[in-house]
Amino acid sequence: MTYFLADSDKPIKTERNNCNGRQLVSVKNPHLDLMDEDILYHFNLGTKTHDLPAMFGDIKHGMGVPSISIMLHELIKLLHHAKCCDVTIIRIGTSGGLGIEPGSVVITDIAVDSFFKPQFEQVILDNVVVRSTELDQDLANELLKCSREIEDFPTLIGHTMCTDDFYEGQGRLDGALCSFSNEKKLEYLKRAYDAGVRNIEMESTVFAAMCRLCGLKAAVVCVTLLDRLEGDQITASHEVLVEYQRRPQQLISMFIKKHLGLWNQTELLDKELV
Repeated sequence: MTYFLADSDKPIKTERNNCNGRQLVSVKNPHLDLMDEDILYHFNLGTKTHDLPAMFGDIKHGMGVPSISIMLHELIKLLHHAKCCDVTIIRIGTSGGLGIEPGSVVITDIAVDSFFKPQFEQVILDNVVVRSTELDQDLANELLKCSREIEDFPTLIGHTMCTDDFYEGQGRLDGALCSFSNEKKLEYLKRAYDAGVRNIEMESTVFAAMCRLCGLKAAVVCVTLLDRLEGDQITASHEVLVEYQRRPQQLISMFIKKHLGLWNQTELLDKELV
């Protein structure tokens, strides 16, 4: 059987080797053959550390704009029905860094799209609606101030670029598809850096847009697992990655404790005045 690319009249070559006559999935990326090992980070698998043919199976991921959009619609409705007041929402997670040390925590001031614009485009019916992606600057500064109280805790405020996927959309050379060179990739990422981008993830634009429209104070705090100017694969040890991933939790825990302390003090003052 022959398949054709949507933008080409050239057929895709398919392999039938070692597949009992069935069609073996092929990739269109010459860079993969040059790699010593391919680490599939989100599956926690590697071509050297795991027997992938024996372990093959379906794996579902809840990540990216569609997943967080669904969650936010229902979470915001829940907050409304519960008559919650003065709500602050903070997204924490991991990301790829840009020109900063792995393990650095980035507090987002503005979420930008793949063109470095501070906007989120939502298709509604047959219209494209553009929404602002600015986040609460006072909250970002307060979080940065909290981080200064934690020893050896590299933190900065910067733009976060939100992409539609993890591989081609982020300029990676290690996906199943890749049509650009390493030089083109680096040129794009350096332009992103010059535009103020310090990390890359897949949820921040819709998160910022929806929270802003609903009047919710919001922040995005993500730790970086690597510097994308230095490579595409996450090669740090499991122990190091676990420590990195705890950093946003550590910062937000301190922030919450401080606010609970202030709230308790205010509550006691109110009782004394009564």
